[in-house]
Amino acid sequence: MRAAGYKAIYTAQVLIATLLFVAMLSVASSVFAPVAFALFIIALVWPAQRRLQVVLPHYLAVVITFLMVVLAFLAFGWLIAWAFGQVGRWIIADAARFQQLYDEARLWLEEHGFVVEVLWSDNFGVGWILRTVQTVSGRLNSTFSFWLIALVYVLLGLMEVEAFERRIGALRNQTASTLLLHGSRLTAMKIRRYMMIRTAMSVVTGLLVWIFARAVGLSLAEEWGFIAFALNYIPFLGPLFATLFPTLFALIQFGTAESVLLVFVGLNLIQFVVSSYVEPRVAGSALSVSPVVVLFSVLLWGYLWGVFGAFIGVPITIALLTFCSQHPSSKWVSELLGEDVKGDQVAPTPRA
Repeated sequence: MRAAGYKAIYTAQVLIATLLFVAMLSVASSVFAPVAFALFIIALVWPAQRRLQVVLPHYLAVVITFLMVVLAFLAFGWLIAWAFGQVGRWIIADAARFQQLYDEARLWLEEHGFVVEVLWSDNFGVGWILRTVQTVSGRLNSTFSFWLIALVYVLLGLMEVEAFERRIGALRNQTASTLLLHGSRLTAMKIRRYMMIRTAMSVVTGLLVWIFARAVGLSLAEEWGFIAFALNYIPFLGPLFATLFPTLFALIQFGTAESVLLVFVGLNLIQFVVSSYVEPRVAGSALSVSPVVVLFSVLLWGYLWGVFGAFIGVPITIALLTFCSQHPSSKWVSELLGEDVKGDQVAPTPRA
């Protein structure tokens, strides 16, 4: 009886500590989010730096790798700004059309007994559209400091990877040393594979959306293709918005229910085929995580850290499950949540 009481107290303490840790991650997001994002980037680019160090001095390889990261950030950020900027300019230029459609919908609802003027008159219209566009622009501008801090961590981390690896290897507790080293290497390998698969599927999705938009005559087809490519990096929520935005756009451009339904069904069909049929067969079982866990990860880390949290939520989950699979006491967590643990066994401790 006493043992059961101690176990309940221990469980409550662990639960309270976990909740406090999650709350700390949310409150101190400006500190922890850039660090987590930098570790994610380092895991992706470290193999390239290691190959460069074979033929180049260490610091020159660090500089080249870091410049590659900066150029990739700038290119991706410029393309996102271009795509959303084109859509935003089109919306502002055709704001009167939005107001007309709203007025028509309001009159139709009022004819059927739904009074929306009192509820929405102050919140919806041309002013609401402009405020929304301005808010989105402000959020994009506020990410500059995040990128700057994350890039500083990336540069410092690339300089310290090997030294940190040596310090872990020199730990007196060889079991902990082996767990950390093997878990880190396995995590980095899985994250790189996850991003390769996600990038390939995003490219396929973007190309199919572009082809479909051109085929049905939807304006800004290239922009919608790249938006679908970019948002596809965020599971579940990204494809949802990548489908919703062009559908609303089609409502403004075409103005007919048949055209809007065609766009909606076509885009959803593309997302379904790529995410539910092609991607699982490409990924295989090595990165099999329960869809419920994937959605929970996106929502949880998105709530804690915003867009960046939603972007790296699944890689964080992959890392946690991989480390859980390294120890017998926590291996059940990775097995329960759907992580394939074949080949994740701890490497044997080297003998002197």
